[in-house]
Amino acid sequence: MRIGEVIGSVTLSRVHPSLVGARWLIAVPFSFKALKLGSAPDGEDLVIYDDLGAGVGSLVGFSEGGEAAAPFHPEKKPVDAYCACIIDQLNIK
Repeated sequence: MRIGEVIGSVTLSRVHPSLVGARWLIAVPFSFKALKLGSAPDGEDLVIYDDLGAGVGSLVGFSEGGEAAAPFHPEKKPVDAYCACIIDQLNIK
């Protein structure tokens, strides 16, 4: 799981039928160094499937690849990144 900051959302004109009802967010991942220093996210932007309701500025935990599709098993969804949690507080020691 990685941590990212939501910077926006995506609007689709068409959507795959299995993905109706969710949102797509744009997030920027943090490196461990950026998290530890409390600086801005420093990764490459990516699009995340969200059914939790995260908003712009939220910190989210997300999974990628095969793990992103795991919450939907046995149903198949074409998802590359999945928002697994919205983070209220983060402590790094």
